Amino acid sequence: MDAPAANPDRKRLAGLDGIRGLAALFVVINHIFLRAFPGYPVDNAPAWAAWFIYGRFAVVVFIVLSGFSLALSPARHGWRLDSIRTFAVRRARRILPAYWAALAFSIAIAWLVVPPPGQGLPGSRSAIVNGLLVQNIVGAPSPNRSLWTMAVEAQLYLVFPLLLLTVRRYGGLAMVAAVTLVVAAVGIVGPHVPRLDTFVIQSAPDLAALFAIGIMAAGIVGASRARRSWPWGWFALAAAAPVFAVIWWRGSVWTLGHLFWVDLAFGPAIALLLAALATGRPKPLLRVLDSRPLRSLGMSSYSLYLIHGPVVIVVYEKFVAERFRHGVPAFLLTAALVLPITIALSKLFAAAFERPFLRRRTWSWHVRPQRVPA
Repeated sequence: MDAPAANPDRKRLAGLDGIRGLAALFVVINHIFLRAFPGYPVDNAPAWAAWFIYGRFAVVVFIVLSGFSLALSPARHGWRLDSIRTFAVRRARRILPAYWAALAFSIAIAWLVVPPPGQGLPGSRSAIVNGLLVQNIVGAPSPNRSLWTMAVEAQLYLVFPLLLLTVRRYGGLAMVAAVTLVVAAVGIVGPHVPRLDTFVIQSAPDLAALFAIGIMAAGIVGASRARRSWPWGWFALAAAAPVFAVIWWRGSVWTLGHLFWVDLAFGPAIALLLAALATGRPKPLLRVLDSRPLRSLGMSSYSLYLIHGPVVIVVYEKFVAERFRHGVPAFLLTAALVLPITIALSKLFAAAFERPFLRRRTWSWHVRPQRVPA
């Protein structure tokens, strides 16, 4: 899940918070869907709800948006970071307090209210593994399945300075090509190598290519006026249309069985949309995404993503399952209960565990860094 960058020098781009909010909301609805319509990857829902099975696409949006957001400031300054240490401290301050609080919340819910379905009861090993953000590498019962993406994203932060250096020396296209070639090779070889196949499933290395695509797309903020005038919104639509057509044609079983490659196909469309929004177009979409409700939702989207999983489980198991085991009534009742609860809780959670650390520029152990190249 992309946590918005906490760089006070970064110029705000309209629409990004709205995308974050909608993506987080889609993940919440996806997890409600999976409880109400079991049988994944078979889609047993009516046509109007069928697309909610593809919650992974929101993860694609988050990862592309993460690379894009983090690269905006470097893209305006010759693809350089002020300091790797400053970057690391800002990222830690931005994601860790809320993440650790959500981890504690999830473990408490699992122990005191309802254990996560399909998982063993989380213990000290789960707390350590998830707390160190290595749950995609080291096995342990998960107190909150949504947290797996945070481990992947934190690991992508480690290579972010190297990706910027590659852009600076060889260009964005070369950087994306290099990352994608490595990722594609892993995707081709992985199914034939047991341990590598497990890594592909648990760590989704295709997300590294999506992160790289997002970084390259951020270059639009430093592009010439002629380049910025290109019809990026139409490019995004042209890139997305064949992906959605194939998904509609092949169905959920095929699509969810080939997420590695579908992700890679879908990522460029998201990057092109972000480039379009960064140029102020299309204006109608930008107005919607930057409306007060979506902007407010986006400001607490990180907390919404972190805490919604246990809430969905508690509401479904304690209030819905006894009345409607599965189907449309269960889906609608769960959504009617979960959405307002999680949105309200996420705002409180963000106020307690996000905003205080955004207002505070430094931690006590942090020494003001020298300005050095990445």
